[in-house]
Amino acid sequence: MKKFVMRLLLLVLALALLCGCAALAESDVQLSDDASDFVLLSDAVPDAILEIRYYSTYNFVGDRIDGYEQPVALLTKEAAAALREVSDELVAKGYRLKIYDAYRPQMAVSHFMRWALDFEDTRMKEYFYPELEKDVLFPLGYIAEHSGHSRGSTVDLTLFDMTTEKEVDMGGTFDYFGELSHPDYTDITPEQYANRMLLREAMLAHGFKPLVEEWWHFTLAEEPYPETYFTFPVSVNSVGKAPAAEPEAGSTQYVMYVGTNDQDTNKPVYTQAKCMEIAREVLIRHFGGYTIQEARGGWIGDDGVEYQEYTLVIYLSDTTLEAVHAAADELIQLFNQSSVLIQANPTQTEFYSTR
Repeated sequence: MKKFVMRLLLLVLALALLCGCAALAESDVQLSDDASDFVLLSDAVPDAILEIRYYSTYNFVGDRIDGYEQPVALLTKEAAAALREVSDELVAKGYRLKIYDAYRPQMAVSHFMRWALDFEDTRMKEYFYPELEKDVLFPLGYIAEHSGHSRGSTVDLTLFDMTTEKEVDMGGTFDYFGELSHPDYTDITPEQYANRMLLREAMLAHGFKPLVEEWWHFTLAEEPYPETYFTFPVSVNSVGKAPAAEPEAGSTQYVMYVGTNDQDTNKPVYTQAKCMEIAREVLIRHFGGYTIQEARGGWIGDDGVEYQEYTLVIYLSDTTLEAVHAAADELIQLFNQSSVLIQANPTQTEFYSTR
């Protein structure tokens, strides 16, 4: 009975949101579409690695999130300048910052709200909230009508070890809903806890404040817009940058399709989360940036059985075919594939194999 009442209340809130965001209109929230004080994070912090999760489908929703038009990160000038100081300090210690999210438009937060109120959509529960029922995410505060990210001075990030060429082990994954994500959670190894504190101390030393529920989340303490929630999309166009030009002669953009079922058994060997982790570790060694989307394919085998396959769709630019082949070699071996499909520009296609 209690669960029914809770769901009824949440559905009433959903109706209010779908009928013009009444909660927004009646509150004191100040909205703005003025991006003049924002910059591209990659311009301000060139050493940072971007893995913008809400542009991809590997997030707790399972879809690209509204408002994320390009896999870029935006921040206020003040937050970006402070983050550059953090980056410089940690690069000197052998680490790079890896960015999962920064400015988040209000339309993205509204997307989260609609998802939270659709109790039937639990596609990503296994990876991001296995300990919780979906109908408690809003009451417990994991999802809210507004986010500090929309004020433009909050960033979600981790560390990348330049020696091991891997993400630093924080004892928990980004966007995991649960106590494991609390920065002071102690039921992890001493090394994992020390890694969390390394990131935390660097961020605090340069003017950021933490969030008690998420080890990856930091907000500039003296944020310039503490009462303003911005609405423009995540795009280079929003900050006055020209969109990427069409590739010139000799300049190629690549799309690589990597299956993950073992070729000998036609069955998956790894979980989807593990497949993504394996791919990220390979890609970061070969490329300055990349975007991954998830797809599913199917076919009828020689035995007449229908097989389904989880596939990684990887977008690459500013690179060479040799580099793409080098990464493909590793992925073919790791996932025991016969080949991967590579498209260029995307009119040229090849099935690439080292076997």
